[in-house]
Amino acid sequence: MLPDTIERAIVINASADRVWTVLTQPAFLGRWFGTGEPVKVDLRPGGLLVFDHGVHGTIPARVETVEPPRVFSWRWSQGAAGEEPTDSNATLVTFTLVEGGDSGGTRLTMIESGFARLGLPADEVSIRLRANGQNWPGKLDQLREQCEHTEA
Repeated sequence: MLPDTIERAIVINASADRVWTVLTQPAFLGRWFGTGEPVKVDLRPGGLLVFDHGVHGTIPARVETVEPPRVFSWRWSQGAAGEEPTDSNATLVTFTLVEGGDSGGTRLTMIESGFARLGLPADEVSIRLRANGQNWPGKLDQLREQCEHTEA
């Protein structure tokens, strides 16, 4: 069976509303998940989200879920830069926010799933899964930094 999912969780010393803002607003999203420039985002299910990933090119995504301030998800292509996401070429990235608890702050869980459904050879799926899995911790650290130390 092909591997299918990446899951990472972090605790952020900020309210769920603050994390939601940094997670979804164009200027913040471009800082923690792009080149620093604001992203283009139509923040509604079916809306377009466009990341500038510098050397990796422009990557379009489709917004899937917007449930402020708890759940945000998008589907993005794992193919060539600029390729529109479809059910057969894209993974789904879902962020879930839970405020409070023993840790205080907000627990953010990120799950990227759908690698096994990409229709690629197993070795290519493993390469993409490994590359994305290695990149998420740094991106989530940048998101936490924006939440905890940057003015809204």
